Amino acid sequence: MVVPLVWLIATERLEAAFWLFVAAGVSDVVDGYIAKNFNAKTELGACLDPLADKALLDGIYLALAIVGWLPAWLAVMVLGRDLLIVVGVVLIRRRNPVFRATPLAVGKINTFAQILLASCTIANAGGWIVLDGQVAALIVLVATTTVLSGAGYAVQAIRATAGEPAS
Repeated sequence: MVVPLVWLIATERLEAAFWLFVAAGVSDVVDGYIAKNFNAKTELGACLDPLADKALLDGIYLALAIVGWLPAWLAVMVLGRDLLIVVGVVLIRRRNPVFRATPLAVGKINTFAQILLASCTIANAGGWIVLDGQVAALIVLVATTTVLSGAGYAVQAIRATAGEPAS
């Protein structure tokens, strides 16, 4: 859903973008529920699900920044953090194939804040409800939790690689 959603935002078809974003969120929740409650977890799914979530949010933030509804620095911050996490995990797993980054509470808060900011920005830009103050506050929250979660994952990476012999 990333490509159609980014296209809808870029072409300012905001009502369709909003509802597609809601559909993506609902399908992600249903997928997670099925995986957890019907013993349908797979190694591939465990890797692809967070990547798909990152791709969706990163695409939305990029599109919202391109059309000017979110600051470009915030999109760069969000995309940069996600890129560092993914590259870091890949590099660590090359040395330690069993490594798994532990989800952090601040990371979960960051994801929720990112979703809330994207939703509020689309609704505000669409003119359905005035949320200028809420969007401004959420920008600060997303920036703060992005930095804090990025630092938390960096600490995990440092701990995971500590004590390894230098190559």
